Amino acid sequence: MLYLVGLGLGDAKDITVKGLEAVRRCRRVYLEAYTSVLTVGKDALEEFYGKELILADRETVEQEADSILKDADVCDVAFLVVGDPFGATTHSDLVLRAVKLGIPYQVIHNASIMSAVGCCGLQLYNFGETVSIVFWTDAWKPESFFDKIEKNRRNGMHTLCLLDIKVKEQSLENLMKGRKIYEPPRYMSVNQAAEQLLAIIQNRRLQGEEPEITENTVCVGLARVGAPDQKIASGTLYQMATVELGGPLHSMIVTGTMHPLELEMLKLFSVDSSMFENNAFQKNT
Repeated sequence: MLYLVGLGLGDAKDITVKGLEAVRRCRRVYLEAYTSVLTVGKDALEEFYGKELILADRETVEQEADSILKDADVCDVAFLVVGDPFGATTHSDLVLRAVKLGIPYQVIHNASIMSAVGCCGLQLYNFGETVSIVFWTDAWKPESFFDKIEKNRRNGMHTLCLLDIKVKEQSLENLMKGRKIYEPPRYMSVNQAAEQLLAIIQNRRLQGEEPEITENTVCVGLARVGAPDQKIASGTLYQMATVELGGPLHSMIVTGTMHPLELEMLKLFSVDSSMFENNAFQKNT
């Protein structure tokens, strides 16, 4: 059996009882290590689970999936994913490979950022399409995610923005020379995401457009959701560029039309509470 086990969002103890029982009876246990991270390291997980973990990076999962599935038809193998197992399409690919090889599988779900963002008080059924905001480079500055946020906002929907993670990435020079030298891990902050959105707004205005999203649009910054030190801050997009939320992982929400109850909840986390008391602000942003 192949078990795909969600680990939740916080620490080692966020695994479900069902998930922990599965892990403890498996011969091999892989820890997926590139779509997200927990607030604790591999050692803490091994100590709590009582199992040695094999780190599975993007290369292993995407190019060497057969090694993960090896002998899974005659013994139990677990594949651990931070959050919920289907937070990334790569994991669907693993299931399809298992089925093709005649290996049965079981999914053990857990909390993911897609549902846990409700902690800020915005109602989950008011969210539109989720977007990913990627790190820009000098030569590559895509804006397609902005168009999706605008579309959601025009429909009155909130947008969950998942922020880029760079783990085991190679520089262009090392990639071209075939050198297995990797850059230090990088995790996008709410500040960086807000700065990129503000830059796009300026670009659009230079092109004669007036974007649906402005510097005054209400946004929510979230950091380390599910951990004891999680932080939430609500404010304008402009304020999100300077708000201090600490270490990774960060997520950001660009709000759509808000119910009075949602506004009341966001006040609990406001950078500047006076902004929520202006009725015109609530209607126009």
